[in-house]
Amino acid sequence: MTTQTHHVDHELIQAAAHVARTRCRGDNHTMAAAARAQDGRIITAVNAYHFTGGPCAELVLIGAAAAQGAYELHTIVAVGDRDRGVVPPCGRCRQVLLDYFPALKVIVGDDVRVRTVAIADLLPESYVWADHQLDAE
Repeated sequence: MTTQTHHVDHELIQAAAHVARTRCRGDNHTMAAAARAQDGRIITAVNAYHFTGGPCAELVLIGAAAAQGAYELHTIVAVGDRDRGVVPPCGRCRQVLLDYFPALKVIVGDDVRVRTVAIADLLPESYVWADHQLDAE
């Protein structure tokens, strides 16, 4: 598998880092996410941790984006609180992001080398839900 890298949206990283610094307080909110919609807007969100398995910041962001009328996302990034920097999406988020936005770009890496890759590159040989639905006739 060859992973093609794309332009890194540093403004997006800064937006997520700002939300992580200013809105993540305590154990319930430890991650922030920011996404650039196709129209250029930046949408942000934080996770909602709960011992039963609350949603990650990326999943909260999908709902926040829809609530703001942004149904197509171009690029997403997650950043940890306490200056932990860019954090890659978990497996569940990778699958959901791939199903919702198959052309999505994801910013990953550490402080030394952040890069932007296609969501499909984060889930090689992945199951794509839409590809397995029977056509409704």
